[in-house]
Amino acid sequence: MALNLASQIGTLAGTQIPTEVTNGEQLSSGTVSASAVWRAPAANLRCKTSQDTVSPPSLTPPLTPRSPGSRSPLMSPMLRPDLSAACQAFTTLAPPETVEEEAAGVAWKEGGRKEEKRGVPVYVMMPLDSVTYGNTLNRKKAMNASLHALKSAGVEGIMVDVWWGLVEREAPGAYNWGGYAELLEMAKKHGLKVQAVMSFHQCGGNVGDSCTIPLPKWVVEEIDKDPDIAYTDQWGRRNYEYVSLGCDTLPVLKGRTSVQCYADFMRAFRDNFKHLLGDTIVEIQVGMGPAGELRYPSYPEQDGTWRFPGIGAFQCYDKYMLSSLKAAAEAVGKPEWGSTGPTDAGHYNYWPEDTPFFKKEGGGWNSRYGEFFLSWYSQMLLDHGERILSSATSVFEGAGVKISVKVAGIHWHYGTRSHAPELTAGYYNTRFRDGYLPIAQMLARHGAVFNFTCIEMRDHEQPQDALCAPEKLVRQVALATAAAQVPLAGENALPRYDEYAHDQILQASSLNIDGSSDDREMCAFTYLRMNPSLFQPENWRRFVAFVKKMNEGKDAYRCWEQVEREAEHFVHVTQPLVQEAAVALSH
Repeated sequence: MALNLASQIGTLAGTQIPTEVTNGEQLSSGTVSASAVWRAPAANLRCKTSQDTVSPPSLTPPLTPRSPGSRSPLMSPMLRPDLSAACQAFTTLAPPETVEEEAAGVAWKEGGRKEEKRGVPVYVMMPLDSVTYGNTLNRKKAMNASLHALKSAGVEGIMVDVWWGLVEREAPGAYNWGGYAELLEMAKKHGLKVQAVMSFHQCGGNVGDSCTIPLPKWVVEEIDKDPDIAYTDQWGRRNYEYVSLGCDTLPVLKGRTSVQCYADFMRAFRDNFKHLLGDTIVEIQVGMGPAGELRYPSYPEQDGTWRFPGIGAFQCYDKYMLSSLKAAAEAVGKPEWGSTGPTDAGHYNYWPEDTPFFKKEGGGWNSRYGEFFLSWYSQMLLDHGERILSSATSVFEGAGVKISVKVAGIHWHYGTRSHAPELTAGYYNTRFRDGYLPIAQMLARHGAVFNFTCIEMRDHEQPQDALCAPEKLVRQVALATAAAQVPLAGENALPRYDEYAHDQILQASSLNIDGSSDDREMCAFTYLRMNPSLFQPENWRRFVAFVKKMNEGKDAYRCWEQVEREAEHFVHVTQPLVQEAAVALSH
């Protein structure tokens, strides 16, 4: 008897997948070794293709923010041409039921061999609106099908934004985990690990934001009463993306400081999901600014305020930040430096040479005042990160999870002397000063992971008149994390589905700096993002091969052409599943 779709997918993954029928009985399902599809290589196979032979895609890659082989022996007896019409309800696609079956389910990505795990595990970001404004799981059937497809492809896990503005929306201390509980349990059933992001920022107004989730209502009400709780630029523009770090030690949110609010939120998350911590939930990424990144909201896209590749603007003009600046200036015996931030640093969309402060010759950034201000501005950001990290490590102590922090990949104008966009964001990085080593050292003190973006980008893809240099920036961060002995993880900044970007990620994640990195690799890579485009046939084929290569590790002696042939076999069998996932996600 021909096997149903769920059984075929289970056969391919080496797992048994029970399928419910109308009378509630279980259909039998077969199990075949995964090595039939993902065959182990010959011991002397060393035909790894050089990365240099890859040609760039014919289409122009996106710019940074506006930041056939033979058929598988399994196919003929099992895959019917009418199978795609048989994909009806993805709730029938249940995950492995036992530990043994779950282990078999991931055997393909180990090549069928029992050995120490190596390579860079790949996680996939979930849609920003995975949980609805009504605290329910969005597109449940599509989510179930998609998670099953990701697991079958060898993905390690998923990244989920846990929005402060959804969970604690109505009142202080009133947490509604609806939707998240269902999503996390679904991930567990599919054998996927979870990176949970404590998202204390607003969704909407940044690169790639596809929906709007404001801060909790009661927080917005407090900001409306006291606008200085919001970050403010020199023209008085208030930014509601994230509470100003100037309020870190002040009880401006109904008797609590913002850091206390974040700690209470994390504590409630820990208590509610303690049964999943360390097993399913393996990482807590702590949001520390706009887009969840440790930075100031210096380049807000909302309402067209900023456009790439503008230098951005300093965000230190709320009364709480100015009070700190005044105290710092008085402490160094220069009270005249404490009344305001730089007034000659241009506007959001200026370029460095358009401004007296950032110009290369005689710019204020390289003066005694500039050194004072930029040191204070960046130290305030580091202190903010330190406070939140202290809370996070205390809350999750003994929980068996990693703590990570995301740092923005601000690569435009990197080739200038002042690195203006990095300076306005709070990274005191110039041609003469390393701004990422202090961040890495701060994370190392708390045993946290340094998560960095723009891993997929190449220098020549970006506008050279803006002196963009993402590859050089990634190299600098890799060196800083190596010096501080802190783990480095990566993300792609923009959606990319082409092999050219995948190969760049493979190269960057290997941490082969100057041709040598010993045994060091990135500890994880998170792929942006799960959406209908990912499950399009060609994109899915490339993605499956990419995940396999990442899992192999940089010292694997595999032939990439063989890996790609194996991926094509795998993709052919899973086509009905991913095809339906793509359709379901589109609605």
